[in-house]
Amino acid sequence: MSHHHEQRVPTPVLLGALTLIVLTIGLAASARDGVRAERIAQAQAPALQERMLRFQDRPDGAIVVTDVSDGATVAVLEPLGSGFVRGVMRGMFRTRKLESLPREHPFRLAKEQDGRLTLTDPLTDRFVDLQAFGSENAIAFSPMLGQHTAAANAGTQVAVQP
Repeated sequence: MSHHHEQRVPTPVLLGALTLIVLTIGLAASARDGVRAERIAQAQAPALQERMLRFQDRPDGAIVVTDVSDGATVAVLEPLGSGFVRGVMRGMFRTRKLESLPREHPFRLAKEQDGRLTLTDPLTDRFVDLQAFGSENAIAFSPMLGQHTAAANAGTQVAVQP
């Protein structure tokens, strides 16, 4: 004996579910567009201070940071120090590797109008608000921008070149 019952979902319930799905997707897309628009506006606003930097590995494990404008060495990140800087840069280079982009292209380090310190990869448009990780971590990048203050250099293991 076979019992075959056809179960139907009422049309108003299906329409309600469909409406909820469409609204959710729309809200998520508009939120993403809003974040993208904010980043574009920030990138277009002139920074208080900015520097284009190249990060290169040395055979001993150190990372040499150079200013693209004049080729001057800005900092040397020793192999056992600068964990936050190394972590941020590892993430930036991972994105480039996934997109098959060159390592040697410079990054933009900037102090924005509102005082935030940001790092941007012009090749991928990846943007990192360094203040989001706390002021102590953002301070690790400050010497590379040219902010040579005792507070900016305190607690970092970055050898800043004159």
